[in-house]
Amino acid sequence: MSLDPNTMNSLCLLRLSAIGDVCHAVAMVQAIQRQYPHLKITWVIGKVEYQLLKHLPDIEFVIFDKSKGWRSYFNLRDALKGRRFDVLLHMQVALRATLASLAISAKVRIGFDRARAKEGQWLVTNHQVEPLGQPHVLEGFMGFAKALGVKDLTPQWNIPVPEADTAFAAEQIGEGEKVLVICAAASKAERNWLPERYAELADHAASKGYRVILCGGPTALEKNLAEQIIAASTSNLENLVGKTSLTQLLAILKRASVVLAPDTGPAHMAVTQGTPVIGLYAHSNPGRTGPYLSQQYVVSAYDQAIASQHQGDVKWGTRARGEHLMEMISVDAVIEKFDQIH
Repeated sequence: MSLDPNTMNSLCLLRLSAIGDVCHAVAMVQAIQRQYPHLKITWVIGKVEYQLLKHLPDIEFVIFDKSKGWRSYFNLRDALKGRRFDVLLHMQVALRATLASLAISAKVRIGFDRARAKEGQWLVTNHQVEPLGQPHVLEGFMGFAKALGVKDLTPQWNIPVPEADTAFAAEQIGEGEKVLVICAAASKAERNWLPERYAELADHAASKGYRVILCGGPTALEKNLAEQIIAASTSNLENLVGKTSLTQLLAILKRASVVLAPDTGPAHMAVTQGTPVIGLYAHSNPGRTGPYLSQQYVVSAYDQAIASQHQGDVKWGTRARGEHLMEMISVDAVIEKFDQIH
């Protein structure tokens, strides 16, 4: 690298999406801040993701609103006009991010190693992180901090939440209450567990003295799934789906006793709050995308699914395909993990 990290004054971080990934990125950027507390950091981030992280200390955010199409690139260029950073951390492998990076002027442009620098990323960077064989996404991100000479790569999170949102969560969940929060919906319906199985797990938790709260975003998919779970349950489930902001949801996840979720952003939000997560995986490798501090509670059909679709060695991070893979996850297997935590 042509830059001595100790002489850095300004850093730009490019990571637009998604919720889970920006949670991993927070651990990385805060590791940098611990070692270089005077470094000026600018984060180019997606509009939705900004709503979760906008209260992070000592970070300037520049929002990239992909809904504006081509105009979003010109808006980014205008927002950063006349600025030159010492370092760019190009942390997103997507053509959209590659194009967005052209609006960012930086002396040192760090991207992924050649094996991971897809979608043209290698064309717009001049330095690479160390290659890793089988990293979790968070570990892959920590490679950027390591490239800057950061020594302590232990993930820690400080995501501030407004007092009003903390109070909202306290109204929902009292001190010492046993609460299971189910964030049932992933971004794609095929990654969701079956509603009747969510309901069976919810009934089991209720029988153990837990309140069960359903949480999630305002999409029709999420609301419909919540209604199906409630209809299939014999217990009194509480429905907050579509009724919380991201920071309110973060505060609720902090107060939860345990969280149940498929491969979706709230699972990683819960990790940042130190709450145990039972992750349900079939399409993606939980070794790569599972809840980082709760891998021991993951229930996975991924190996079985991949073995049925591929022969021999499979590239790390390969996704399994199919609409019904989550059916391979049994209620008994999930109850077993729940009872370990309980």
